[in-house]
Amino acid sequence: MKLFRFGETGQELPGVMLNDIKFDVSAFGEDYDEAFFNSDGITRLNEWVKSNQNECRIVEENIRMGPPVLKPSKIVCVGLNYAGHAEESGMEIPSEPILFFKSTTAIVGPDDDLIIPKGSKKTDWEVELGIVISKSAGYVPLEDAMDYIAGYVLHNDYSERAFQLEHAGQWVKGKSADTFAPIGPFLVTTDEISDPGNLDLWLTVNGEEMQRSNTSDMVFDVPHLVSYISQFMTLLPCDIISTGTPFGVGLGLDPPRFLKHGDVVELGVEGLGISRQHVKSYVSTLKNEN
Repeated sequence: MKLFRFGETGQELPGVMLNDIKFDVSAFGEDYDEAFFNSDGITRLNEWVKSNQNECRIVEENIRMGPPVLKPSKIVCVGLNYAGHAEESGMEIPSEPILFFKSTTAIVGPDDDLIIPKGSKKTDWEVELGIVISKSAGYVPLEDAMDYIAGYVLHNDYSERAFQLEHAGQWVKGKSADTFAPIGPFLVTTDEISDPGNLDLWLTVNGEEMQRSNTSDMVFDVPHLVSYISQFMTLLPCDIISTGTPFGVGLGLDPPRFLKHGDVVELGVEGLGISRQHVKSYVSTLKNEN
């Protein structure tokens, strides 16, 4: 199934796409949050839809799409997980996954505006495959890792490189500004993605292709990441693991190139849909409020 959430910010309702038609499933009575995933919600929803699809209203195409999951406890990101990206960053391919956090307050819908944060001069793009956890995961054996995955999402791991690399401390400062984590449009369940290790992914800026790769180029694959991360923390249902970005970020260009007001970023992962963000400066948002 393809799960999505739609409507105004903070008032989103749950939906399901079937045969390219979007259905409102709010009558199911649950949103796509930790409790939903922790209670085998996908299976229960699937059974409910089979019996109630004819009573579900169709969602209009022009309505806003929100993030497909509600309030995950954390976003765990993996750094330098594509060899080409490590090379363009001037860093060695890691011998184990590099982990950092991204604040959940950065989460927005797939087509919401990207707001360049106050004081930013180096806001960058990163197309990534995201993993959504289905049940509490601690010390998960590698051979069981895929059993802990609810599905996959498209994620643009926006990064402010000066905040990330030129200020003291961890990368989280450059990763967590409001709007820096557009997710979706869909959570695509595992039954629809036969091999997450072989998905094309791409990103354009103003129509110019900047990133194109395949998840087969990841240094550490999906089951490895789930198992590895669970050795250091408990992953909760609805948590997101963002698996890293391929070659082609703005920081790696010569000269480097960063986003500016008026740019349009479009990206996709095979089978997960496409998202698009219009870039606006922090100053422009203040003017619009006044």
